[in-house]
Amino acid sequence: MTAQPGPLRPDALPQWVPDAARHYLAHTETGQSIRALARASDCHPSTVLRQVRRFECRRDDPLIDAALKSLSARVTAVNDQQKGEMGMTNVDCIEMAPVQAAPLTQKQIDQDAKRILRRLCEPGAVLAVAREMDAAVVVREGQAGEQLRTAVVDREIAEAMALKDWITCPDPDSRVARYFITNTGRAALRRLTAQDENRANGFAEKKADAADAGWDIASIEDETRPAHRYHVTESPLVGLARRRDRDGELFLKRDLVAAGERLREDFELAQVGAQGVESWEAFVTGDVVELRPEASAGATAAKTRVRDALRDLGPGLGDVVLRCCCYLEGLEQTEKKMGWSARSGKIVLRIALQRLKRHYEDTQGKYGPMIG
Repeated sequence: MTAQPGPLRPDALPQWVPDAARHYLAHTETGQSIRALARASDCHPSTVLRQVRRFECRRDDPLIDAALKSLSARVTAVNDQQKGEMGMTNVDCIEMAPVQAAPLTQKQIDQDAKRILRRLCEPGAVLAVAREMDAAVVVREGQAGEQLRTAVVDREIAEAMALKDWITCPDPDSRVARYFITNTGRAALRRLTAQDENRANGFAEKKADAADAGWDIASIEDETRPAHRYHVTESPLVGLARRRDRDGELFLKRDLVAAGERLREDFELAQVGAQGVESWEAFVTGDVVELRPEASAGATAAKTRVRDALRDLGPGLGDVVLRCCCYLEGLEQTEKKMGWSARSGKIVLRIALQRLKRHYEDTQGKYGPMIG
């Protein structure tokens, strides 16, 4: 008598996988019926049926198809292991190797998604995915119609974002698939940003309570730090680059915008999965700031590049690029904080970008190493 396939084990899929994808895999990989899945999920069978049909139709999407294949392999491996364990002794089960490498976690997805979704909110930005490449890139059209790369993301993260319906591809059959942010993706970005702000506010309240109680503030600062707000839909640098001077020329040339975007890309990479430093502003003044231990060598290298650039620019010029290019503060807000006269910030910013461009050319060459 042939054994019937069992239900999908809870540990077969990572926690971040959407319920609709779980239903599709449970139906196609383990043979569970639509009605059985509906009873387990406490919903109508037609709902599960629509979910299964929708994912079947989305298999033309390269990221969706790759994600489902990877998850299907994990489900099959877990089921095979379960069958093997039935005929094993306890010693054999202990000596068995894990089914697969550790799956992607929700925390890893959120860390990269915040950076990528912010970039996709910029006008004309798309996530480009080539079928033969292991990474995806975010590009947007520049003033002269050229393509500017603004971010890089691992393909596995991009697959998870597509599976969550944060990005969508209108033409999945092209050699290079182009993905756009969806309304669901914008809502996810707002949610992730709100979580960061809540953590920042919680830190401020915790620090005040600790000061009243006489606790060690340094130990609390090691746990968490308030963060700046980096979720605006467009960089102030990009907005300023569209302006023209009295002669009709672009106020910021392409190479100056590229220098500012390079600094922002390093800054965002340094923030990913890192505790950061106590104060980025300390680099501008030349104070000695120790970089905290970092799990990622790429994040450590990015911090070093940002530190060297800010120290080279010094106070004033370093402050304006840090606030406008990295913190994404508007020029008016920067002018108020720096005590400058109105409408003087854009002139200082252009001078700072010229100096930053020269710094990159002197230290890394005109076409220095970029992320990815």
